[in-house]
Amino acid sequence: MNRTESLPTAPTAGPPGTEPAPAPVPEETRTGRDPRWARPALAGLLVATALLYLWGLGASGWANAFYSAAVQAGSQSWTAFFYGSSDAANSITVDKTPASLWLMALSVRIFGLSGWSILVPQALLGVASVGVLYATVRRWYGPAAGLLAGAVLALTPVATLMFRFNNPDALLVFLLVAAAYATVRAVETASTRWIVLTGVLVGFGFLTKMLQAFLVIPVFAGVYLLAAPTGLGRRIRQLLLAGLAVVVSAGWWVAIVELAPASARPYIGGSQNNSILELTLGYNGLGRITGDEVGSVGGGGGGGRPGGGGGGPFSGQTGLLRMFDTEVGGQISWLLPAALILLVAGLWLAGRAPRTDRTRAGLLLWGGWLLITGLIFSFMSGIFHAYYTVALAPAVGALAGIGVTLLWRARSAPVEAVAAAPVPAVADAPVVVGASVVAAPGRRRALVATLVLAGTLAVTAWWSWHLLGRTADWHPWLRSTILAVGLTTAALLATSAVIKEFASGNGVQSDANSLVNSETGVAAGPGAGFAGRVVRWVVPVVSVAGIAVALAGPAAYAMQTAATPHSGSIPSAGPAGAGGFGGPGGPGGRMPGGGNGQFPGFPGGPNGTGSDGTGSDGSGPGGTGQDGGANAGGFPGFPGGGSAPGAPGGTGQDGGTAPGGFPGQDGGTGQEGRGQRGGGMGGLLDAREPSAEMTALLTADADDYTWVAATIGSNNASGYQLATGRPVMPIGGFNGSDPSPTLAQFQRYVADGRIHYFLGGGGFRADGGSNASAEIAAWVTETFTATTVDGVTVYDLSSGKQG
Repeated sequence: MNRTESLPTAPTAGPPGTEPAPAPVPEETRTGRDPRWARPALAGLLVATALLYLWGLGASGWANAFYSAAVQAGSQSWTAFFYGSSDAANSITVDKTPASLWLMALSVRIFGLSGWSILVPQALLGVASVGVLYATVRRWYGPAAGLLAGAVLALTPVATLMFRFNNPDALLVFLLVAAAYATVRAVETASTRWIVLTGVLVGFGFLTKMLQAFLVIPVFAGVYLLAAPTGLGRRIRQLLLAGLAVVVSAGWWVAIVELAPASARPYIGGSQNNSILELTLGYNGLGRITGDEVGSVGGGGGGGRPGGGGGGPFSGQTGLLRMFDTEVGGQISWLLPAALILLVAGLWLAGRAPRTDRTRAGLLLWGGWLLITGLIFSFMSGIFHAYYTVALAPAVGALAGIGVTLLWRARSAPVEAVAAAPVPAVADAPVVVGASVVAAPGRRRALVATLVLAGTLAVTAWWSWHLLGRTADWHPWLRSTILAVGLTTAALLATSAVIKEFASGNGVQSDANSLVNSETGVAAGPGAGFAGRVVRWVVPVVSVAGIAVALAGPAAYAMQTAATPHSGSIPSAGPAGAGGFGGPGGPGGRMPGGGNGQFPGFPGGPNGTGSDGTGSDGSGPGGTGQDGGANAGGFPGFPGGGSAPGAPGGTGQDGGTAPGGFPGQDGGTGQEGRGQRGGGMGGLLDAREPSAEMTALLTADADDYTWVAATIGSNNASGYQLATGRPVMPIGGFNGSDPSPTLAQFQRYVADGRIHYFLGGGGFRADGGSNASAEIAAWVTETFTATTVDGVTVYDLSSGKQG
């Protein structure tokens, strides 16, 4: 560690009864005063991150076709762009606010529609997030801490996944890291401008992924209220302005959507009453916490392991250890134990610092981010996916960089202070005695700091070994190597601390001339010359080895993630069996809580367990939908089915009336791995890739229709839309449970000649919500003649045109 780096400077004390003056930014963290290696190292980190996130990016194709179709729509229609519509004809929006779609749609408008033009903006957001995190941590803790924080973020497996994917999380993470940077700048000088910018960035985070962006507001506000160097009244007024900035930057779009007549805009996907406020507070808001999400396909439930409840099929187990379990652990938790240990150690080092102390303020900022977001993720009973945890990665990286740097400085700072003290002619002069008395506790503090570093490394190595054991057949040598090297390195680091303490005399020295740094090799006690040389050579090697061991596991998973194409709605990082839901290649992979492909039954139905799933590819028979009335489980057959990738579909016997359970004409039994004619998982979580025959059918006479086809569920529609370049109506939105359109509206569209075909398949069994999609499908099967194209039942609706 460069000796010019120091702990953040305390504020200058003012007259009694007054607030302290703003603390100056440490001189060594200003531009141009970093060590010479800092800028080349930063450039290397950013280039390496860009390679990791951009290499082979096009292999994932459309990635999440649900969002890719909306991006395509936004590139064709400015109305669809503004609202985030699923189709350019603006029948319904995606079930999120649209800010993340705006960047990708602009890219497509400039470069044309392709997987690259959609995904490159996401990758660049990842590189920018690493850079901004470096800048944020560096301001108060130096470039070494910033580099380590950035490296941890870049190599976190779930970060590699999401910055190579087109879900909203990439933009959300960037905006929140930028908001943390603005908070840091605000705290330095009690700046109104910077704290208001924090509010603006968080507000745009809301426009990216709704209420999840607000989880950091209590942390940012609390840190500013605590540490900003100005009076309490001014701090409160500034925070009120920042809150107003949040409301304005998030609320302008919401206000426009709410005030626009429903007939002049698309239906708000994910809501039951065509309301963005309902979506914000319900399905995508408090419903995620409580599990009460009308129209969703998963959520909380009772039972489960001690200390946690059993989540729904898209939630996994709730509880304090959720971030470490088989579904989530391999995505985010590699350095999570280390981050928690280092947070506690850093606060211990800060001690009883002044109110405006930056060391403590930074730890509270990142520690609060990690704890509040992590606990909400752990106990939320609604829909939860492992990839949400990418929001924790910046905090984990920052705490790792800050904690390691603070402990490293603490292990040598006391000796430096004593060595710099003047040496009087008389050995027992008061200044020498005073310096020596202070040095003894200081040496013990240094010893404890080194032992904490060693213990943290040992815990990290053991946890990496444990996580790699969940994919024991994947490079098994890596697991044992990390454990052996990690424990050995931790032992050497701890031994060096003991040697240093022994060489320093293991106590208070009476001769100031003997109180020198043992790492210099100069005698500090009997045999200290040899001990000092050992410590001087061993510690740098051990330090490099320790960082390499700590990052080896997540780096291996990150590289495997980057080398694997990902598609579908629920991707996961790492090799098969590492956790997550979808797994590489789409949703026909790992299910919550395991890796055995099992899929828990949906509410209300017998026969809905899907219980014999056997592999990471999701193969295995699904449940049957016999007597599948309004509450039936399983995957009842849709009219004619569909052959999207996914688990094998169930039978369509007597499907009932709920979405996914309407009469299953030609329902058939799902074929293994494709869910044909069974409405299997592919109808919800992945898009179908239509054949050339189907594409030609849909594009024929396409200019005569507003929608070339309609089908149940947004993912089912997105595959056809991306293949044809023409709007396809996603009946019922993502889950097929939204009342968009109603049966009467659909009948009017058909009578007006605006829809050419109805395609079977898609949709899913939802928890409540509208039955409109089931009513439409039933009317279609009773009114029109079915044909089969590419294994999909097709209904030509042109005969229903009137006038």
